[in-house]
Parts: sequence; C-alpha cells; structure tokens
Amino acid sequence: MTVRVPKETEEQPQRRADALAELQSTLARAGELLLSLEQSARRSGPTPVNELQDRLNDVVQDRDELSRRLAEYEQQTGRLMNLYVATYQLHATLDPGEVQSTIAEIATNLLGAERFALLFWNADGTQCEIALGQGLSQDASGFYSAGKYGGGDPAVDATLTDGVLRMGPIDGSEAVAVVPLTVQGAVVGALVILKLFEHKAKLRPEDRELLDLLAAHAASALFAARVYHQTDRKLKTLESLIQLVKRG
Repeated sequence: MTVRVPKETEEQPQRRADALAELQSTLARAGELLLSLEQSARRSGPTPVNELQDRLNDVVQDRDELSRRLAEYEQQTGRLMNLYVATYQLHATLDPGEVQSTIAEIATNLLGAERFALLFWNADGTQCEIALGQGLSQDASGFYSAGKYGGGDPAVDATLTDGVLRMGPIDGSEAVAVVPLTVQGAVVGALVILKLFEHKAKLRPEDRELLDLLAAHAASALFAARVYHQTDRKLKTLESLIQLVKRG
C-alpha cells in the first residue's frame, strides 16, 4: 500500500514555491557567471591569472553553498510534506480498520519498517493484543504470537508502562523503536518497529518527527474511530428497535 497524498498537498503555498524558484535561479546565475569567467580567463591576457583564479574560487564557493542550501530546503520540504500527509491520513477517516492501515502505511512507507507490531491493551488491561502486524512470522523472539504480545522485551515493556518513546539500539531489546500510543495521558498501546528494510540501515534523526507524530496522533485517531464505530452501531440497533415497536 502507498500513502495517499490528499488533494490539498498538490498545490504548495506560493511563498514556498517562490523561495525554491529564487534559489534555483540564483544557482543558475552562479553557473553562468562561472562559465563566463572561465571563457574570459581563456581569452584574456592582461588580467592576472591569480586574480581570475580568486574570482573563480569565490564563485565556486558561492555555487556550492547555494547547492547545499537548496538541498537542505528540499529535504525539509519533503519532511514537512510527510508529516502533513501522515497527520491528514490519520484523521481523514472514522473507520478503525482504515486508521490501522494508515498507521501501517506510515510505518512501512515513511519509516521503512519491514517488521512491526501495533499493540493495544485489552479491555481489562491484562494483555496486549496485536491489532496489526507485519512480518511477525519471521520474528524469532517468541514475544509476538497467537495475536498477543506476551511481554519480555525490556524496551517494549518499559514504554507500555511509562509512555516514553524509545529508539534503538536498546540494551536487551531487538526493537528498532517503540512508539507509545496514549489517549488523554493514558498509555493504551505501542507501535513496535522490529526491523527496517535493507535499504534503510537505521532510523535517521528526522524520523524522530514522524515517531513523535505517531505518538501524538495515532492513538487519538484510532480511539475516535472506535468510539464513532461503537456509537454508530448502537444508534443503528436503537433505530431497528424503534422500527419494530412502530410496526408492532
């Protein structure tokens, strides 16, 4: 599955587009100036070689700096886009299944998780159920089986207790990251990332923003969807009873 970009994200704010265009235009002008100076150096005799070389070096440095700034700007824009898309998708539906699928899409496509488990405490708080999992059949720890997390991973157990986000490597734990899922300050579960795809060696510092976003929004979005689903089901049952009474 792929993360769906909402229509609103297809048109970037004008000032962002203008800033990007300005950087690209400046970079192009720097390249033209460098070419002009190189041609001048080949044609010109009176101008000292050292002076031309200094001017060329200054232009090269300016061009490299602009290139670096442009790359950083594009990376930041990409990160902000990912955060926006993730937030939008989490709150775009009131179907619990779709919210869970969105969490899985974020874990897979944005964080690069090959193996993960979405855990939620059951009603009486005695066990953590696996609401959604990927690649768990390949997990050799034995912690995730029969649709439940039996406990035993120190990082996961700690996060389920104190609600603190943890990123690996973590002593005694195979988890790459453990993201707490909280509702009104109460820990209701966790997203456990167990393995990344081979093309992604480790979570990068910028991935922390996505993990924080999941910690802040995933549980509330799913909780709201479940409450709506339960309320809607009760209303439909009540409507059916009313119709039966009317026919009686």
